[in-house]
Amino acid sequence: MAVTSSGTAKVTLPADDQILITREFDAPRDLVYKAWTTPELVRRWWHANRGEMKVAEIDLRVGGTWRYVSVTPDGFEVAFHGEYREIVPDERVVSTEVYEGAPQPEGEEEQGTLNTATFEEADGRTTMTILGQAPSREVRDAIIESGMEAGMQDALDLLEETAVSLR
Repeated sequence: MAVTSSGTAKVTLPADDQILITREFDAPRDLVYKAWTTPELVRRWWHANRGEMKVAEIDLRVGGTWRYVSVTPDGFEVAFHGEYREIVPDERVVSTEVYEGAPQPEGEEEQGTLNTATFEEADGRTTMTILGQAPSREVRDAIIESGMEAGMQDALDLLEETAVSLR
């Protein structure tokens, strides 16, 4: 499956069950990390200008959970949640991500992705990479085919605006 990045974030598929997103921000990593992990700041970018944030809950600790919910202008609710597996402040966040609208196998663990976000700074700019490990190629392809890239591009543009505003 080919992916053509349309915005400033580059999307590649390094393996059959992975999505890799790479994006540079004109802000130091502590501010990008803060915007990525602070509920009131997540409310400013996660909606990707596609609706209104209804919920941005973050319990930022290993074993803690997160949940984001936005509502589109036509009333459609978009919700995701997950659990934090590893946290290295300003450097790395590893968490699960489950789209609440996706069918889940009955009696089995939720079918989400394991996302590893890393933040590296050089000359006051931050490169963030997000490696999404899907449970299968089919799940990875469904994510790509959902149109996730357009929303992700817009959300990351807003994330940069949010981080820059914290200077």
